[in-house]
Amino acid sequence: MTKLVFSWNIKADAETAYFEFIVQEFAPKLVKLGIRPTEAWYTVYGEGPQIIMPAVVADQASLDQILNSEQWTELIERLKTFVTDYQLHILDELD
Repeated sequence: MTKLVFSWNIKADAETAYFEFIVQEFAPKLVKLGIRPTEAWYTVYGEGPQIIMPAVVADQASLDQILNSEQWTELIERLKTFVTDYQLHILDELD
């Protein structure tokens, strides 16, 4: 498995629409693409990204295919309408 770590900050004027998007569209589409979120952290106090979401994907080849798909590009572009400072970190394959 390959581990991913997403992070971002929610735009102040988009919080309600953001949460609806995450629940109704983003999370289900991630799973359909083959990315399985493992948890999500919401930073209430302190420095750092407001949202941190680790996830896993079967292997690097699957991840490469996902990241090069039109569905992925559309999903991330839609997410960016609700967030700032989007980042995706790809960690080494897990045993």
